[in-house]
Amino acid sequence: MAGIDPGTPANPAGSDADYAAVMARARALAPDLRDRAARTEELRRLPPETEEEFHEAGLFRILQPKRVGGSEFDYVALVDCAEAIAMADASAAWTLANLASHHWMLGMFDSRAQDAVWTKDASALIASSFVFPSGRARKVEGGYRLQGHWPFSSGVDCCAWNMLAGIVLSDDEADGIEYRIFLIPREDYRIIDMWNAAGLKGTGSNDVAVDDVFVEGWMTLSVEDIAGGPSPGSAVNANPLYALPVFALFPFVLSGVALGNAQGCLEDYIEVARHRATTYSRAMLGDLQSTQIKIAEASAKIDAARLIMRSVCIRAMSDARRGLVPDMVVKTGWRRDGAYAVTLCTEAVSLLFASSGARGLFAGAPLQRQFRDANAINSHIAFNFDAAGTDYGRVALGLPSQNLTL
Repeated sequence: MAGIDPGTPANPAGSDADYAAVMARARALAPDLRDRAARTEELRRLPPETEEEFHEAGLFRILQPKRVGGSEFDYVALVDCAEAIAMADASAAWTLANLASHHWMLGMFDSRAQDAVWTKDASALIASSFVFPSGRARKVEGGYRLQGHWPFSSGVDCCAWNMLAGIVLSDDEADGIEYRIFLIPREDYRIIDMWNAAGLKGTGSNDVAVDDVFVEGWMTLSVEDIAGGPSPGSAVNANPLYALPVFALFPFVLSGVALGNAQGCLEDYIEVARHRATTYSRAMLGDLQSTQIKIAEASAKIDAARLIMRSVCIRAMSDARRGLVPDMVVKTGWRRDGAYAVTLCTEAVSLLFASSGARGLFAGAPLQRQFRDANAINSHIAFNFDAAGTDYGRVALGLPSQNLTL
């Protein structure tokens, strides 16, 4: 991470003006998204107008190959765009970041799989569930038979496709097992409406089920093929973006949501502190030293988190451009850093919530939603610092990683 400037443009090989324009469009959506946040939670999914606005702004396609009309920005665009949207609504940002990342991942599949989706509709949305033990597959002639029941398929209701993770079982135990991702059209899976959660309520992270379907071999992708270095999709998508190690960088698909949620919480807190008097003493909140210290501490945590997130993404792109594949120490370090950065954001929101008094408890206040969302984000396994830290510590000590996706 040393020596990487976190302010480096997100698209050094392209147009900074294009990137600035997309980011400006993302930020311009914030007021309406904020006004719509309560409705998003009530619907438990993206409202149709939000989905349409994301399409019109080109946000779903920020990492999609240019050859099919995408922006093909650098990986750090996921962090930046998610932050901009999450300052208004973390649920909307979570859905956006998830679905945008799948255009990037599809760019790593065999070109026939890319064509199956993008030739028909280049803006088609793709959901996912990367809970590998939830799916079981067997290799058959020409492909695989897949079945399973997967949780947490965020944004699935507005998607025409799904990337579902599974374990390929072999009749010969000596062959072991293989982790593989299966690209499935909407007609081959069932959506089970069960998403009623305390946080990230508007992400529509429902379950999906597959009874028993055949999947062509070229509509699947082995985890080994996306561990860093050229992927099957690199034959048609030469940008090093499609040679990044997917699961080593997995936390940064969504870490920007935690960042934007925390930054929005901080800005709301500062705005209230500028103008509000305490209930009992009538002293201005902004005049209290305790308020000033809380602002300083929370902002330091948020700024540090942003520095970590952007630096890792920029370093990863820099390494990929030089043809470098990170070793296991670097990969587990990135997972550690992603989890730690989100922990900082969660601590910042918790700090501000605790110092806001009773005003933060009201259902209509943004603060209670930001607090719920912060803790929901932090509950994702990618942000569990105990898990990520343990794995990094093992590798640092010369022991094997326990993360089978790296």
